[in-house]
Amino acid sequence: MDILIKILVITLQFLFTKSQHHPLDPLNPNEISQIHQIITTSHLASLPNLTFHFVDLEEPDKKQVLHWLSSNNQNHSTFPYRQAKVVIRGGGETREIILDLTNGSIKSEHVYTGDGYPPLTLTELLRAARLPFKSLQFKDLVSRRGLNSSEITCFPFTVGWFGESITRRAVKLSCFYRERTTNVFSMPIEGLTILVDIESMQITKIITSGRGTPPLPEAEGTDFQSSGRTNPSPHCEINRSFTMNGHNINWKNWRFHVGFNARAGMIISTASVFDSGRNEWRRVLYRGHVSETFVPYMDPSSEWYYKTFLDVGEFGFGRSAVTLVGLTDCPGNAAYMDGYMAGGDGMPQKVPRAICIFEQYTGDIAWRHTEVGIPGKVVTSGEQEVCLVVRMVATVGNYDYILDWVFKQSGSIKVRVGLTGVLEMKPTTETKANQIKEQIYGPLIAKNRIGINHDHFITYYLDLDIDGEHNSFVKANLKVKKAKGSPRKSYWTVVKESAKTEDDARLRLGTNKVLDLLLVNPNRKTNLGNDVGYQLMTGQPAVSLMMDDDYPQIRASYTKYQVWVTAYNKSERWAAGFYADRSTGKDGLAIWSKRNRSIVNKDIVLWYTVGFHHSPCQEDFPVMGTLTNGFELRPVNFFERNPLLKN
Repeated sequence: MDILIKILVITLQFLFTKSQHHPLDPLNPNEISQIHQIITTSHLASLPNLTFHFVDLEEPDKKQVLHWLSSNNQNHSTFPYRQAKVVIRGGGETREIILDLTNGSIKSEHVYTGDGYPPLTLTELLRAARLPFKSLQFKDLVSRRGLNSSEITCFPFTVGWFGESITRRAVKLSCFYRERTTNVFSMPIEGLTILVDIESMQITKIITSGRGTPPLPEAEGTDFQSSGRTNPSPHCEINRSFTMNGHNINWKNWRFHVGFNARAGMIISTASVFDSGRNEWRRVLYRGHVSETFVPYMDPSSEWYYKTFLDVGEFGFGRSAVTLVGLTDCPGNAAYMDGYMAGGDGMPQKVPRAICIFEQYTGDIAWRHTEVGIPGKVVTSGEQEVCLVVRMVATVGNYDYILDWVFKQSGSIKVRVGLTGVLEMKPTTETKANQIKEQIYGPLIAKNRIGINHDHFITYYLDLDIDGEHNSFVKANLKVKKAKGSPRKSYWTVVKESAKTEDDARLRLGTNKVLDLLLVNPNRKTNLGNDVGYQLMTGQPAVSLMMDDDYPQIRASYTKYQVWVTAYNKSERWAAGFYADRSTGKDGLAIWSKRNRSIVNKDIVLWYTVGFHHSPCQEDFPVMGTLTNGFELRPVNFFERNPLLKN
């Protein structure tokens, strides 16, 4: 048996070596199988209830990756090492393991003893959701309401932390009636919450409210159905102006790498733009992805107060990624990329067509001008905007997140977040808004249904390397001055200030006169002597409005500011901390930045939070039209002139 195992390991290593093109390539199915084999044939296999919660590439040293990329022979040489980070649970403990995939060995392991737990696995969530249907108490309760248990779906929700001492992993189940509708969330069974111990996989408590529980809303008018067509063959041959070599994308003046993992979902890496004036590729973004989401509902009642989700850390955007549908999610000219991850059993799982890449003709104007100053002539010239879009959709419960990275020929990168899906609703006996006299924590959006007010905060990790690793963060503020010797009384000017430390860079937008937020390379100048840089063009500002001592806010304290800048540390990628489930706020972005490290002419990371305050309306029912927000990274004095002009 040992000989067979060694042969398998050698075969997997051979397959890995042959297929590797980039040191940041996500783990492929062969590697995930290799990881499973290493763990399950080691001493760790004896752990009771062994489950895999995090299986990802152990990110190589950044300097080595950059050296390999700059050697110009990356298509002919293998990166010197390949490692994986694995988090498992067994025997009630969390273990962190680093594996060497080159020789198929365990490099290090230790038991994690801090706060919080790793992400829940899909297997655990499904098992928890089925438990009520084995409970006689549950069946009796729903039967008394005149409900058929075969028409009920229960969803597991994370329970957060509210000051208690945490010793167990747990979820709470909310249940919904699906008879005569496909819109499951439109028919909530109020007054029934089920607490489940994930470790023992048993119901701990069934919580019911007393009299006065609103009845189940009617199913009429809840269904929704698309009238659009879908493309049954999304892999049809189409002439495209971009090329895909594995996970490497080349388009116009951009080249970058697209990855995927269970936690972040889509990851953009090593993005460089070609400068035709200098005839060279210039670095812009080393690594960028969604770091965390925070979705707190604004209902403090007993059945809702705990619904304050950290979706990325508790569930995973990659785990929530859906197979994209042609002509609905992506246009007919799209190319697709599959996503792979490990399941709770450690074996490979595939998300077909998890990411799509396509050219987008927006109908916008990239640039234009009509010149009438030439005698006898009217000269008009310009170009239409053409972009390359990289897209993923994550469906987390009732919400669908549309995540776009948009590359422009102007050198800009635009990041968009779209929210759609269905609302999570609360039943009420009222049918008219003027009938409601009590505090209901949201508006009446349909007959007998309240749409609970809530927030969405999507925080991005952006390791920008503007022409190299050594960058600074500059705030360009507007200052009003009094005019002298002129009929004018006043004018404004721009005063630039480099943030010296992490504390200096933390910003709450909309509260001061900041014109531009810039990441510049003070070591590189244009021919005119300006620092080369990129500007963060922010979207609609929104920060968390909860009190600082509110327990969910303690866990997501970074959402009090939209902008943070930290010194680069490859282990600091997840804004709410690595172990987000049932975390207590002792790890994460707000904690790291308390070190107040220097960020002048350093390798630094920009964090930006896209925020939505969502007070639902009738148009959000029965399904929401897409709400969009985002930001843009735009070159400022990066090029010598407009890069859209090739001559």
